[in-house]
Amino acid sequence: MKIAFYCPLKSPNHAVPSGDRLMARLLMAALERAGHQVEIASELRAFMPEASSVAVGALAAAAEAERGRLSARWRETARPDAWFCYHPYYKAPDLMGPALARDFGLAYVTAEASYSARRNTGLWAEMQANVLEAVKLASVNICLTRRDRDGLAAVAPDARLSLLPPFIDSGLLLDKQPAPQPGQLITVAMMRSGDKMQSFVMLADALIRLAHLPWQLSVVGDGPRAGEVRALFAGFDEGRIIWHGQKTAGEIADLLSKSALYVWPGCGEAYGLAYLEAQAAGLPVVAQAIAGVPEVVVDSRTGLLTPPSDIDAYAKAIERMLTQNAERQAFARAARIFAGEERSLDRAAGQLGAILDLHLKRTE
Repeated sequence: MKIAFYCPLKSPNHAVPSGDRLMARLLMAALERAGHQVEIASELRAFMPEASSVAVGALAAAAEAERGRLSARWRETARPDAWFCYHPYYKAPDLMGPALARDFGLAYVTAEASYSARRNTGLWAEMQANVLEAVKLASVNICLTRRDRDGLAAVAPDARLSLLPPFIDSGLLLDKQPAPQPGQLITVAMMRSGDKMQSFVMLADALIRLAHLPWQLSVVGDGPRAGEVRALFAGFDEGRIIWHGQKTAGEIADLLSKSALYVWPGCGEAYGLAYLEAQAAGLPVVAQAIAGVPEVVVDSRTGLLTPPSDIDAYAKAIERMLTQNAERQAFARAARIFAGEERSLDRAAGQLGAILDLHLKRTE
């Protein structure tokens, strides 16, 4: 099929790296590997950090103009067979796809759509209504976590839902042979407000409890709260924390291959592709059993998941991995197999192709 691919939150071509941008690119790669022709339909960003009548009006006008542009183009040239929207939610709804799908008889597909009833206040309720309309219209809604699937099923029981577990392209990571340095911890994360900052706070608090153990933490990443993140770790002895800043994928793969344990609490993580990357590199993970983290880390197999907000339990889990090397090595081997095989791009391409074959043949 010819697929028009659209990301209302952040284009796959966006300059700032993030999990959303990476997942969008991975979905495009999986679709192409499954035999489809994929083209980014629009660069229009529908993300609204705050709801206001001005912002909503401006977005609606921009979406209408973009619909007009695409409609004119498709009338002159061949239209696509399907519109594939990645990650529509209340702050970034798809204001083009549903109308274009109806006008041109296209199959409509969402991936990682989410709905939260507690957001039905003020103008956000209008945005949520757009999301719900899209979910109900879709030939299939591809859910990356059971949490999202259950949330959609609760508000749209007749919606067509299918589960596709999060995945990565692990080739670069599998190419490097793990050579873990004893006690070498690592985390890779953006330094921004909200859940990310909360995770940095928890990580610092946990490591304070482990000052008696020999370890060193590599921190990869940057962002607007970098100064505050560094301040959280200012009390540690010199040499304990190594700040690497933003790195390329190849540089991150190299740092991961030399580390022994991936530590990131994961407050509010939708799932976290960085966890899969770490596991593909042969690192066990210590995180919380929170939000979508259990979708990408298998507790007591590829790492340890601790109760949410329990800093003592989190610190003890890190200590266990630092002091029980045989167990850490067993987890490391299992993690590499899990991420490198069970969550590979090839496997995901096969699963995604089967999902589309099952649900979209009704519209042919």
